[in-house]
Amino acid sequence: MFGLRRSPLALLALILSLSLPAAAQEVVQIDAQAKTTPFPHFWEQMFGSGRAILTLRESYREDLRAVKKITDFRYVRFHAILHDEVGVYNEDEHGNPVYNFAYVDQIYDGLLKNGVRPVVEISFMPKKLAFNPDALHPFWYKPNVSPPKSMERWDDLITHFAQNLVDRYGINEVAQWYFEVWNEPNIDFWNGIPRQASYFALYDHTAKALKAVNPRLRVGGPATSAAHWVDDFLKHTTTAHVPVDFISTHGYADDSVQDMLGTDENIPMDDRVCRAVQQVHKQIQASATPNLPLFWTEWNVPGHMEARDTTYVGPALANTIRECDGFVDMMSFWTFSDVFEEGGPAPRPFQGAFGLRAKGGINKPSYYAFALLHELGDQRLANSSRNVLLTKRKDNTLVIAAWNLVDPENRGGPKTMKLKFFNMPRNAEVSIQKVDNEHGNVLPKYAAKGKPLDPTEAQAEQLNQETALGPPERAHLKDGQLEFNLDRDALVLVQVKAH
Repeated sequence: MFGLRRSPLALLALILSLSLPAAAQEVVQIDAQAKTTPFPHFWEQMFGSGRAILTLRESYREDLRAVKKITDFRYVRFHAILHDEVGVYNEDEHGNPVYNFAYVDQIYDGLLKNGVRPVVEISFMPKKLAFNPDALHPFWYKPNVSPPKSMERWDDLITHFAQNLVDRYGINEVAQWYFEVWNEPNIDFWNGIPRQASYFALYDHTAKALKAVNPRLRVGGPATSAAHWVDDFLKHTTTAHVPVDFISTHGYADDSVQDMLGTDENIPMDDRVCRAVQQVHKQIQASATPNLPLFWTEWNVPGHMEARDTTYVGPALANTIRECDGFVDMMSFWTFSDVFEEGGPAPRPFQGAFGLRAKGGINKPSYYAFALLHELGDQRLANSSRNVLLTKRKDNTLVIAAWNLVDPENRGGPKTMKLKFFNMPRNAEVSIQKVDNEHGNVLPKYAAKGKPLDPTEAQAEQLNQETALGPPERAHLKDGQLEFNLDRDALVLVQVKAH
């Protein structure tokens, strides 16, 4: 061997390989008998979805059923139940109100038939009830964002709307819904003047009208963007003795720190939503109504570089669950489906839109990530790692989510993770499932098909078959340890049987 000569290229390759840093490794210690706390699945109880009229489409309902299957979500929220395309409000030749709830009934019938209840976002203004009929938002479907021309007529509309629901579905059913007054009134979805005071007036009238129909109806707000107005809203409802059953607001990972938190801190996008959640949670606790539930009725990961179509969503979601646990009652991922038309009909699948399923009903990596995280237990065990969620099921099976989160705008590579278990059999049975570059990732398979703009049903079905996660990998702990690799933006679910 001493006489063997290496070529210059081989020598260069050897030098380069020796100079590369070793893959990062994280060691996580897990005590199977550690103290647990309740872990309700607050991230998958509610989803957002476009606007009301879309719910009548079969494509929408197919996506709803598909996401219901993997998350068993209970509530869906959408805009524009009072939009003119739903046909709720009109006036006769004498200017008298004419109500028509035919499409409203079809919309809610369809949800209930598929096992989902509505969070009724009361919006937007019917044109003939609007103070300014030309106050149209730039969304493709042009919602009217004007206050009503008559608060008396608005009260009458809300009364008839709510009474129709109670008459049709019964108070025991509708009392399980939530009524949210308007959408993001602090920005261009509301043009009342002054903006906050006029919204509070709208809220007051709406809440009182709903409670007059039946006090069991649940109403809340302020449904603001970027966690705004909550303090002022809580003070107003207390001072004015206006009913409020929950607080709702919004916040996205790519909202600016200044807008959402009012500071100049350098907070990574992955941490912003839960910082805002914690801030609003504290505002509620410090108010005269400290036990109001908090619903974060819109959130999503950053939208740059079309990240919402990639594997990045899985670890970003898991990290948000880790950080927000204990501070919020429900978080509504915006949205479950790309049947969505704020900017008009989708020109193609995979353009960075919000949903878990792309145009044509194609499952994105986020769809599979939600499916994995649904398997987490309902008890959480404390753990100091920023990259792990440790949970337990009633049968004592440990269910662990582990991830390698890399912001789309940052560089980062693969790493390894070693789990060291204590107080459980040293050779316990393990199952492993992943969403990463090779598992549940439709983008390379879609590219291989030539990126069709309008996939056929057969193409969509084939893509879903090719990306389906399949049965988990089976293994055993080795001397109480498990080691695995994590690609950039990989999410892994590990289940360990205690006996």
